[in-house]
Amino acid sequence: MIQIKRALISVSDKSGLVEFAQFLDKNGVEIISTGGTLKLLKENGINAIAIDDYTGFPEILDGRVKTLHPKVHGGLLGVVSNPTHKEKMEELGIPKIDLVVVNLYPFLKTVSKPGVVLEEAIENIDIGGPSMIRSAAKNYKHTLVLTDPSDYKEVQGLISGGGISEEAAAGYMRKAFSHTAMYDTAISSWFNVQAGDRFPDVLNLSFLKKQKLRYGENPHQSAAFYEPLFVKSDFSPLQGKELSFNNMLDFDAAFHISSLLPENTVCIIKHLNPCGIAYADDPLEAFRLARRTDPISAFGGVIGIKGIVNGELASVINENFVEGVIAQKFTPEALELFSKKPNIRLIEIEDFKEALDELDLRPIHHGLLIQDRDYTTITENDLKIVSKKQPTPDDIRGLMFAWSCVRFIKSNAIVYTEENATLGIGAGQMSRVDSVQLGANKALNVGLSVVGSYVASDAFFPFRDGIDALAKAGAKAIIQPGGSVRDPEVIQAADEHGLIMVFTGMRHFRH
Repeated sequence: MIQIKRALISVSDKSGLVEFAQFLDKNGVEIISTGGTLKLLKENGINAIAIDDYTGFPEILDGRVKTLHPKVHGGLLGVVSNPTHKEKMEELGIPKIDLVVVNLYPFLKTVSKPGVVLEEAIENIDIGGPSMIRSAAKNYKHTLVLTDPSDYKEVQGLISGGGISEEAAAGYMRKAFSHTAMYDTAISSWFNVQAGDRFPDVLNLSFLKKQKLRYGENPHQSAAFYEPLFVKSDFSPLQGKELSFNNMLDFDAAFHISSLLPENTVCIIKHLNPCGIAYADDPLEAFRLARRTDPISAFGGVIGIKGIVNGELASVINENFVEGVIAQKFTPEALELFSKKPNIRLIEIEDFKEALDELDLRPIHHGLLIQDRDYTTITENDLKIVSKKQPTPDDIRGLMFAWSCVRFIKSNAIVYTEENATLGIGAGQMSRVDSVQLGANKALNVGLSVVGSYVASDAFFPFRDGIDALAKAGAKAIIQPGGSVRDPEVIQAADEHGLIMVFTGMRHFRH
C-alpha cells in the first residue's frame, strides 16, 4: 500500500484542486507546488512549499525549467524497498515523493483556437509535466500519479481507507501513460499538419473514447466509438436508443453522402449502401424521390438530409420504421413529432461541410490502410464525349448527378437516375453486368422505368456486354471512366444502340 506523506502538485486544469489539496493538507500531507498552482493553494490557506525552496534551485528561463531536478525525479523514481535506492536518497537528502498531481499545458486547446501562431503553440508544449508523469508512472508501485481531476474523489476515499493498493496505482499509471501519449500525438500531428505532411513516415494516432455502443456488428461483439483528436463533428443523438456499431457506420455514410451533394439532398442508407438519393427544391420532395427508388430497402434505414427537417417532413418519415435521421437542423415541431417515436435516433450537425474529415482509415489484419477520402469532383469541362450521339445540356446535368451518386455505392456499382433522383441501384456485385441487371430490376420491381435514364458506372466496362444490357434496359446515356483496352469495342456498342457515352478519366471504386 502506498501511504501518501508528500505530494507534488502542478496543474494547468485546476478543476477540483482546492478541495483535494485541502483534504491532503488536513491529512498531514506535505505539499510541494509551482507557479500558478502554488498561488492558488496559498490563497485558499493551504500549506505548500515552493518548488525552488524545495530544490534549492530557482525557476529559470521564464519558468521553462523548474521541476527538472534530481531532488524531484529522485523522489519520484526512488524504489524505497530497494536498500541501495534508499541509502543513496538518504545520502543526497532526497525525500520520497509519494504522489504527483500533474496535468499538462493546454496544447490541444491552444492550437484549436483560430489564428494561433507558432510561438504560442511552442510555449504550450509542456516539458517538466510529462517528465514528472512518466517518472511517477514508471515507479507506480511506490508513487501514485494523477492526471485527471475526476479521479480526486476516488483517491480521497482510498487514502481515507488506508492507502493506495498496487492494483489501484496501476490503473492510474495506465491512465497517465495514455495521457502523455495523447499529448505527444497532438503535438506531432499539429506540426505535421503545419508542414502539409499528410502521410508522415511515422503516424501517431490518438483517439478519445466517446461512448460505449450497444454492441458491434452482431450482438455477441462488444464495441465502442472513439473520436480522433482535433475532430469537429458530434454524433451525439438528440434522442433515440443507444447507438450500435452498424448504426454508426450507416450514420457516417448518410452524413458523408449528404454533405457532398447539393442543398436539400436526401439519401437513405441501408447496410452502408445508399438505396435512394435525390435532391429537390425542398427536403420533403427530395425524401419522397429518394424513398421511391427502393421503399422496401428504405424500411429500417438511416436517412441523411442536407437541409432542415420540418414538421411535415418528420410526419412523412414517421409513416415507416427508420433507425435514425441525421440532418443539419430539426425544427421544434419536427422534434415534437419524433418524440412520439423515442427509439428513432436523431443527430444534428449544422455545418455538414465543416465536419467532414479528409482521411479514410481502414484496419486490416496486420495494419492500417489510410487514404484521402474520395472527395474529388469533376466538372462538365472534364467530360470527354466519345459517342456519335451528342448530349444536350439536360443530359449533361443528368449524367453529372449520376456520377456524383455512383462514388458512394459499393463496387461493382451501377446507378440509374433521372436528372435529380436515383431510379435503380446495382451495388456490390462481382460482375458489372450483374450490377447493370440488378439496378434495372430493382427499379422495375417498384414500378419505376429506367427507359431514358442516365447511368453511371464506377469503373470502366471491360466488355461490351454491359452496354448491351443497358441498351436492353432502355438507358439513354452512360457516364463512365473509360480506360479499358476494349474501349473502342464498348464505344462501338454504344453507337450501335444510339446511346450517349461520356468518359470522365476518373474511377470511383468503393470497396
